[in-house]
Amino acid sequence: MAADDPLPPDRPVLRKTAAGGGGLSVRDLRVSYGPVQALRGVSLEVPRGSVVAVLGSNGAGKSTLLRAISGTLRFHRGSITSGGVEYADGPLSGLDASAVVARGVTQVPEGRRVFGRMTVAENLRAGTLGVRGRKAAAAAREHVLELFPVLAERAGQRAGLLSGGEQQMLAIGRALMAGPQVLLLDEPTLGLAPLMAERIADTVRKINSEGTTVLLVEQNAAMALSLASHAYVLEVGEVVMSGPAGELAASDEVRRRYLGESDEELTAEDAGDGEAPARLVLTRWSA
Repeated sequence: MAADDPLPPDRPVLRKTAAGGGGLSVRDLRVSYGPVQALRGVSLEVPRGSVVAVLGSNGAGKSTLLRAISGTLRFHRGSITSGGVEYADGPLSGLDASAVVARGVTQVPEGRRVFGRMTVAENLRAGTLGVRGRKAAAAAREHVLELFPVLAERAGQRAGLLSGGEQQMLAIGRALMAGPQVLLLDEPTLGLAPLMAERIADTVRKINSEGTTVLLVEQNAAMALSLASHAYVLEVGEVVMSGPAGELAASDEVRRRYLGESDEELTAEDAGDGEAPARLVLTRWSA
């Protein structure tokens, strides 16, 4: 195929996906780093066209979960010991990272991992390595620059000189250059000022509205629950809660542990509205 041939119809860059079957499924996933078991039988579902959030404190296994899905575990000396990951009715487990991207699943890792000595434009081009055809790459670039106009203004600037928020935009934009059907976001607002964090949240909404499925790992539980339709809570490598995001946000346990509300605040709020507090029957999992 010539370099400037258009992308084949089964691998478009800007995909408009439909809700329904063929989503991302994680089944009884167990992951170890040598003798340390990081995930203990994790199962979750990410329907096509949805935003699903994964909450949890540091060390809960959130990043490990995304690495297992994206095929990057081996770079961190981790391995899947049982269970697996499927996407669109086919396995992702056992594929290397480039093959996972080719299947339409792309990860934005934690920490704004841009190539600091490369320019913004060069970083974006690096995201097209799995894209066939100049027209496809050009369409992807146009889409990214519509989402993040500041990247067009900074195209010739080294990525390491960008602000933290701009680097996060670049990291997301680089991932979008591959035209993913599923975007894995690992702590996209970490270390950002509230205003910039909200801009990133708005971008996630926009990306999802255009048809991209999003699996969002985030310590900012309030923001994550506002974006997601469904959420899971990880503790020490296990799913301990799951449910519709709105119901989780109304749960006293979630509000106390992940939204920073004290027992006194919860009691005062419940007494003030004259209604019984919302109670969520949480889905409990065992290893």
